[in-house]
Amino acid sequence: MPFTIIRNDITKLKVDAIVNAANTYLLMGGGVCGAIFEAAGADQLQAACDKLAPIETGEAVITPGFNLPATYIIHTAGPVYRGGGNGEESLLRACYINSLALAVKNNCGSIAFPLISSGIYGYPKADALRVATDAIRSFIIEHDIDVVLVVFDMAAFAISEKLLGEVESYIDEYYVDEQRSRRRELLDIESRILADADTIGLNMPLQQAREPMANMARSESRIGSSIDDAVGNLDEPFSATLLRLIDATGKRDSDIYNRANIDRRLFSKIRSNEHYAPSKPTVLAFAVALELSLEQTEDLLERAGFALSHSRKFDVIIEYFIRSRKYDIYTINEVLFTYDQPLLGG
Repeated sequence: MPFTIIRNDITKLKVDAIVNAANTYLLMGGGVCGAIFEAAGADQLQAACDKLAPIETGEAVITPGFNLPATYIIHTAGPVYRGGGNGEESLLRACYINSLALAVKNNCGSIAFPLISSGIYGYPKADALRVATDAIRSFIIEHDIDVVLVVFDMAAFAISEKLLGEVESYIDEYYVDEQRSRRRELLDIESRILADADTIGLNMPLQQAREPMANMARSESRIGSSIDDAVGNLDEPFSATLLRLIDATGKRDSDIYNRANIDRRLFSKIRSNEHYAPSKPTVLAFAVALELSLEQTEDLLERAGFALSHSRKFDVIIEYFIRSRKYDIYTINEVLFTYDQPLLGG
């Protein structure tokens, strides 16, 4: 997907470029910066940085990745937070935009960022996340590049207490533990079987008891012989339904797949292959982008072979947002990330 958030070690990521939250002199520091220098090879990376230093706050420069899995390291100097009234937000935004532009200039198809300035530079984590998300979203609308934002803790996710409270209440009301649900379902089935067995065994002559079994065999035979007929009358496939829904909005394809956090190349596969089998998060991402109702979402899911279940927390969270008609996919993904659930997109 074009934009995703993960918890990971940025020095371990196999992307085209990782971003170093640097100081203006491009000297090895602590935190993420120190970890990147150590993983890349401190001496050789420092030698490369010395040729480019110093840089301005918000500027970005590029060096080889040396010993890292990443091909390049993009170094950008974030602002020190001094209360928010000294142009910090525009400088922080420039860090992301300039780094992304430099990555595209060097033919990078993927890039990973830390949350710039949110460590010893003191930028409030929630505000730093908002600036990062807004800058990345605006850039990827016009450029084909996959962006990963790497965070190490949940402190950055200061999602509104009202929203989290509403989601939590909805989960409490509708979420059914999968094991308990499955166990209850099995007990219900077993009870019906035992009741039927008692009825057949105690209240019917033997010949009558055999008749339901014979009827079942005849029914299975009829089902088998009708498979060919059923195949010829399948419902409209997922891809055809999706394209029809997009056309109905009057919007461009790119408007929808960008809103869905779907890669352009993936959308091209869906458009060109009517039998394409999408993942469930991809289907739900399109449902959100198209602002479908819950009934419409369930129909689109069914065409891809999926369904919503109250025994899955992921499904319950998505259901909450669709019922509430809250269709910002990045807000939804931040909540999903908070609950350690898969993100929407593809």
